[in-house]
Amino acid sequence: MTFDDASLHSIPTSYASCSLGNPSNPPPLLERLDAISSAKFTAIELSFPDILSFGFQHLGHDIDPKNFDELCIVAEAIKKQCQQRELGIMMLQPFSNFEGWPKDSDERKDAFDRAEGWIRIMRACGTDMLQVGSSDTPLDKLDGKNIIPDLRQLADMLNEHGFKLAYENWCWSSHAPDWLDVWNIVKAVERPNIGLCLDTFQTAGGEWADPTTSSGRIEDVPEEQLEKQFHQSLRDLTKSVPKDKIYLLQISDAYQSPPPFSTKTDESGLRPRGRWSHDFRPLPYNGGYLPVAAVTKAVLQTGFRGWFSYEVFDGGPDGKGTDIDLAAYTQIARNVHDKLLAECSGMDVSS
Repeated sequence: MTFDDASLHSIPTSYASCSLGNPSNPPPLLERLDAISSAKFTAIELSFPDILSFGFQHLGHDIDPKNFDELCIVAEAIKKQCQQRELGIMMLQPFSNFEGWPKDSDERKDAFDRAEGWIRIMRACGTDMLQVGSSDTPLDKLDGKNIIPDLRQLADMLNEHGFKLAYENWCWSSHAPDWLDVWNIVKAVERPNIGLCLDTFQTAGGEWADPTTSSGRIEDVPEEQLEKQFHQSLRDLTKSVPKDKIYLLQISDAYQSPPPFSTKTDESGLRPRGRWSHDFRPLPYNGGYLPVAAVTKAVLQTGFRGWFSYEVFDGGPDGKGTDIDLAAYTQIARNVHDKLLAECSGMDVSS
């Protein structure tokens, strides 16, 4: 399938504020905004950790993550800084471990208290979309019957303000690691303001790759069968997900981890793919090995021409992180965007 060049060039571009620079020691937010703006991205995904870090600079003290009065003051200040750089705030992220807690539990009360607070932040910073990642809370602590009703209630809360819910499959999620899992949930929620946040890393990293194997691929099935399964999944995505139910596509690649990760959770309970996600996600065409273009092309074949958002956590091939030239890196990201679209449209990008 070929794509109309004009439609590809109309795709708006965003960069996740939290994902520029050394993942373990990110530079100040305003320096990152300058670099993102200089590379002609038109918006950012605003991360909650960046609100906290900028809040210390702006207010002169640490902010309690539940002090939503102060968080809203900071969010409004970030909005003004973005406006000065001609950047919109496309989405607030990442809202995590929200859905599925048992009724009347302290965790469920906290989840909905956070939701109310984050909606206030959305109003303050001027965004209309909230990213919710599929929970990685262990299943034995959740009540699966509550997942869909919780998301339905959150969608209704957001709808009161004209806001949307972008539900993303995190490939280390305990209940919905694949795009099909979250798509089935979105359909069951049955609300007009809930859609998908798709991600090249989450899809390819969950269904094709594995950071715990020597090959870097899933080895439970033969390689030929894995390829067939993966590409069939992408065809299913193209055929089954309406373009208007895709709210954005996040883009990153992955380094093959040297040596392979342990299959066990770490001391915080994070699964291997979650650890991999934190530090081993470069831009496409910059040392990774995932079939990023295949995922991107499948999404484009739905007719989707919405946000492409670059969310990379590039700690280098060893994951240890280095300081970078922010302006040069975001310009590379801009070039990657053009190269990715060219590959998806069938052009030779080998040079």
